[in-house]
Amino acid sequence: MTASTAYSRDLGDELRRLRETCTGLSGNRLAVKLGWDPSKISTVEHGKARASEVDLIQYLSMCGKDIDFVNDFRRRYQYAFDEYIVQVSDELRTVIMAESTSTAITSYSPQSIPGLVQTPEYADGLYRMTGQVTEARIPALVQFRTERQRILRRHDRPACVFYIHEHALQLQVGSSEIMEDQYARLLFDTHIIRIVSADAPLAASSCVLWEYEKARPIAFSESDLTNVFVQDPGAIARTRLLFDRLDQVALDAEQSRSKLAEYVSRPRGDHDDSGPHLAY
Repeated sequence: MTASTAYSRDLGDELRRLRETCTGLSGNRLAVKLGWDPSKISTVEHGKARASEVDLIQYLSMCGKDIDFVNDFRRRYQYAFDEYIVQVSDELRTVIMAESTSTAITSYSPQSIPGLVQTPEYADGLYRMTGQVTEARIPALVQFRTERQRILRRHDRPACVFYIHEHALQLQVGSSEIMEDQYARLLFDTHIIRIVSADAPLAASSCVLWEYEKARPIAFSESDLTNVFVQDPGAIARTRLLFDRLDQVALDAEQSRSKLAEYVSRPRGDHDDSGPHLAY
């Protein structure tokens, strides 16, 4: 059986939702109508097995979908089990599923605070300063990012370690009040924050490693233009080497808290003058 990927699980879940909303049938009842074994419905909807072209057409036709929808889904599905998936940055459904179903998240951010621990005001400031999205879309994007942070408040939340380079702390985003609130958020966050000191080597690219109980890990990176999901074993091994190195050079959790406390307690004038600015 082909190993599942973040995208295959995403598209499998899309099929499940179509079945529920368009047919009202249980998986077993749809299997009977299609002449499939019930286990086949389950494996396809969980993204664990690649459905054939004929299977997709039969399934989507049973859901009442027309030829245009079927062709669009087939186009997307042909890449579902690839070890490298590239999506435009606006397509966040796969990110949400991969993130929310993980059991562990390890993140490295060299230039800005990681999205999962950003305050809404900080997120708003970043969106405004990138110039990559329109003014009208920013409130919805900030709200969306805030909603993603709910996974950190679940009783079964993933174990998280956030490596943050000190350059990200020094970057002025908006007002000094926004920065103070962001520093305090990091200081009092219940997840592990590891600060990489300003004099430590700076790996240029941010990355995230999602790990799962019953699926292969995923290395993820994002930019203003693309989201990249990688499950190639060699790439995963290199990602683990990066985090092993960060574990060696980063301040430990208690030292990181002390460093964050320094930023929280600085006079506001120091915030305004420390490091590069990206102003409102």
